[in-house]
Amino acid sequence: MLIEMENTKNSKKFSPWAWIPTLYFAEGIPYVVAMTVAVIMYKRLGISNTDIALYTSWLYLPWVIKPFWSPFVDLIKTKRWWIVTMQLLIGAGLAGVAFLIPMPFFFQATLAVLWLIAFSSATHDIAADGFYMLALDSSQQSFFVGIRSTFYRLAMITGQGILIIIAGGLESWTGMEPLQFTVQSSNSIQNELVMPNKDVTVPATDEMTFVAFPSALVLNTNNISPDSLSKIKTFASEQNQKNGFIQLEKSAAEIKKEEESWWTSRISAPLGHFIKTNFAEKRDEVSGSDGKVGNAGLVAVRLTKKPDKDQNVVLNSSFAKGDKSISLLAGERIVFTPDNWDKPAYLVVELDYKLKDEVKSEFKGISGNIKLAWSITFFILAGFFTLIFVYHRFVLPRPVSDHSTETNSAKDIFKEFGRTFATFFKKPGVGLAITFLLLYRLGEAMLVKMASPFLLDAREVGGLGLTTGQVGLVYGTIGILSLTLGGIVGGIAASRKGLKFWIWPMALSITLPHLAYLYLSWFMPENFILINIAVAIEQFGYGFGFTAYMLYMIYFADGEHKTAHFAICTGFMALGMMLPGMMAGWLQDLIGYNHFFIWVLICAIPTLAVIPFLKINKEFGLKKKE
Repeated sequence: MLIEMENTKNSKKFSPWAWIPTLYFAEGIPYVVAMTVAVIMYKRLGISNTDIALYTSWLYLPWVIKPFWSPFVDLIKTKRWWIVTMQLLIGAGLAGVAFLIPMPFFFQATLAVLWLIAFSSATHDIAADGFYMLALDSSQQSFFVGIRSTFYRLAMITGQGILIIIAGGLESWTGMEPLQFTVQSSNSIQNELVMPNKDVTVPATDEMTFVAFPSALVLNTNNISPDSLSKIKTFASEQNQKNGFIQLEKSAAEIKKEEESWWTSRISAPLGHFIKTNFAEKRDEVSGSDGKVGNAGLVAVRLTKKPDKDQNVVLNSSFAKGDKSISLLAGERIVFTPDNWDKPAYLVVELDYKLKDEVKSEFKGISGNIKLAWSITFFILAGFFTLIFVYHRFVLPRPVSDHSTETNSAKDIFKEFGRTFATFFKKPGVGLAITFLLLYRLGEAMLVKMASPFLLDAREVGGLGLTTGQVGLVYGTIGILSLTLGGIVGGIAASRKGLKFWIWPMALSITLPHLAYLYLSWFMPENFILINIAVAIEQFGYGFGFTAYMLYMIYFADGEHKTAHFAICTGFMALGMMLPGMMAGWLQDLIGYNHFFIWVLICAIPTLAVIPFLKINKEFGLKKKE
């Protein structure tokens, strides 16, 4: 009785405002780290799209299998105990990732720790949602449901936006003085196709910096033949690959080619060859009516000092200011090492074939210790979660109803556990419901894995060539705000007309805006505002269309064991993201970004095909009149 009174007193000590915002902010951070931040980090660290998509998709698994262990969160300890314990483990895991990033085997090691973080995060979700219902009465639950959603969305913005911007800033901060060179067009000077001397000397200096040759390149506006441009690009590519400036990405399957499995030799390799041969994107040079292309030239770049042992210096070059009729065609990402620092790396610049005026443009190359930058970022995250753990250790209330079910025998628990699953799969239309849950986000599941790599990849391979900080702004801030706004509008719309009325418009909303990425991959605009608008449109459509998905899960889970059945639905929801995401990188590597986004649009067909067969009560979702 004394303990009960003490718990009751403690539960009234802090207002729900003191812990609900921080609890759901903490719930969102590890999810966005596992699903999005890890993708961007691995891309910046040079991992192939195939491996990024395949292995980071496995991080969905804890959310897929969450329904299988959720009953045991009730069986063992209190939900409060699970919350603070998981926050401590997540903080330790984030610190572990920070320690492992500088290691040579960082990819395998950080993946393993991220999977443990994902498992802890999924467990934290179970406990937090249960604790929310135990610590608040029904009126408080209704009042704070919007608050918890808002702070969860803020966590998405922080993770995908602010955190990525910080990482990008740290990448620049840990680098050297930026490389700068200019390119000017001219109507008078005559250029001949002369390949530069491969031995470029630099002045002796104790300071490590970049030197460009020439630092001011002048190109004639006369167009050249595609064959001449090909020679320039081939020379730069061969020299950069030969000297290790461009690290060719190898997938896990290529590394283990000598130990090919039956599946690889008989299925995946022939299928990949067929897809690449028949559907791969062919990137042609843009030329005038005479078949000629814009004039091009080479800029050689060298380091003035040998880097420390095992230190790689990555140079990311891009257009800085001036006339955008002059563009950087190749060499946007160059890696200097202790083995190649004294050899020149080559960047290819090209004039627009329509350019006839004398204009000038400036290009800037930014270097940075990418591993150090991301290591610091994860240390910041680890420190934040340590503070969250300490804060919630004292602030979270101790409701009397929050206790484990230790009085039940293990036999009874497993019996009830089995009955819960059995009743779910005996529901009318369960097969159609599962099909809908797996297919509704088919295109989005593939697109979300390749969106960040597409924004980051160099233009020479079909990407948009944005910096890490720019991706944090466009995808993690503008994109998430649009996603949130779409969800709010979707909720308001559904409450007025119901799910049955909105199921078709919302299904079209979650599929057709993928055209925005097709547009970006087709026209490859350099206007940053235009890129933001395209991403905002796609994310708004996803937020609006996802409303129907959530409402259908609530509708189908209704009845006995609705909480457990909804958890099972969320497992199928996660599986619907995990399986397509695993093959997204492999497919994109085979066919290129433009054709990949065409495939994403084709994936709308299965999504839309299942909807006519759904049986939904037309009253469900309508706001009840008082």
